[in-house]
Amino acid sequence: MPSYQGYNRRLNRLSAVFAPLVEEALAEVDGGETRREAVRIADSIPIMMAKQKRSSQASVASEFADKGYCASKGVFFYGVKLHVVAGRRSHAMPLPRRAGLTPGSANDLTALRQALPEIKGGELYGDKAYCDAPMKERLAQEQDLDVLTPVKKKKGQNRLSAADKLLSEAVSRVRQPIESLFNWVNEQTGIQCASKVRSYRGLLVHAFGRLAAAMLLLAFNS
Repeated sequence: MPSYQGYNRRLNRLSAVFAPLVEEALAEVDGGETRREAVRIADSIPIMMAKQKRSSQASVASEFADKGYCASKGVFFYGVKLHVVAGRRSHAMPLPRRAGLTPGSANDLTALRQALPEIKGGELYGDKAYCDAPMKERLAQEQDLDVLTPVKKKKGQNRLSAADKLLSEAVSRVRQPIESLFNWVNEQTGIQCASKVRSYRGLLVHAFGRLAAAMLLLAFNS
């Protein structure tokens, strides 16, 4: 058996292998179901190398990672975000169709724009971070893609209309399964905690290696 350091070096050399491994695992689970339905959900999950006070002092993988804020957890962190566009499945967790990393400070909408040219037709659900009226109109016209998000209050508006509340609640119900997916992946792999990562390659192995492990587990149990 190699030393711990030697094992880590060997593992880090495999960083490019995990993305295609995820694709193969997903192909085993999917069977074309998510592609036929064409209902997709977008969201992100923080991968944190340091949190709160320590986030200002961390510098590992600084060529890519930086300080961000996770609103759902109310925590500042140093690390990256894993962005996922998943296909909805009936009575099952959604399956990732596209996944990528950005620095922790990156805006979710900015990250989504990189994947949008490859998404055509159907519906894409997201939270308020993905609100952009001109983008929604352009995608509907040019790519036959309806982007649906909860309604944001306008400046000075105290409450939403009844119709806007119903729309927001409906969108939230559709996108809730991706939160279940992230929670399950984190429970199985501990993907959110990357405090032991010591390099950029190690960060890639941590993120995509654990995502690959979760998808393989999902494939074996389907």
